[in-house]
Amino acid sequence: MKNLNQRGHLNALLIPMILLVLVLFGTIGFGVWAYAGRQDYKDNTDQKVAAAVTVAEEKTSTKKDNEFLEKEKLPLRTYNGPAAFASLVVMYPKTWSAYVSEKPSGPTPIDAYFHPNTVPATDGSPSYALRVQIVSSSYASVIKNFEPLISSGKTKASAYIPAKVPSVTGLRLDGNLPGDKQGAMVVVPVRDKTLKIWTESNDYLKDFNENILPNYSFSQ
Repeated sequence: MKNLNQRGHLNALLIPMILLVLVLFGTIGFGVWAYAGRQDYKDNTDQKVAAAVTVAEEKTSTKKDNEFLEKEKLPLRTYNGPAAFASLVVMYPKTWSAYVSEKPSGPTPIDAYFHPNTVPATDGSPSYALRVQIVSSSYASVIKNFEPLISSGKTKASAYIPAKVPSVTGLRLDGNLPGDKQGAMVVVPVRDKTLKIWTESNDYLKDFNENILPNYSFSQ
């Protein structure tokens, strides 16, 4: 009877010990899993923070570079055209160069090219930051040449009044331009001739809208 009692007593102790061991192993396992998860979260968080810091620094650097480039464009340079052709005045960033052909007679009395740093060869097909022409053709005939682009929907046309010559009404064109270019152009009557000012690339639309159009003028 004593042996049976001892065995029963041992069995009674064995079950709690087994449960205790299982709980112990479970606790250790949970601790290891929690630590590993915490370490992984910490590592991933550190990487995410580092990536976010890098992106922020790059954005700050880019913003400063852009601000510097914009400041470098000022003060604007000035091109003054001949009095015989309405004393045209065009202002452009000082970081740009200009090439201007002036002819007393012919279909294009003023033909000007403007571009950052240096002006590419005019016999090629680059997209210039700014083009300016006074042509001998009438305003009506020049506008008529744009009708196919406008009617196709590839070019948007809207009424346009020069900021410094508000008594004149012309036309603004946005989208496709002649020569397979993309950009914006304004066309205005100047006496018996026509003035065209345009950019051949959307990359220069900001300069076109903010520096060129508000500042050019001509006499009537």
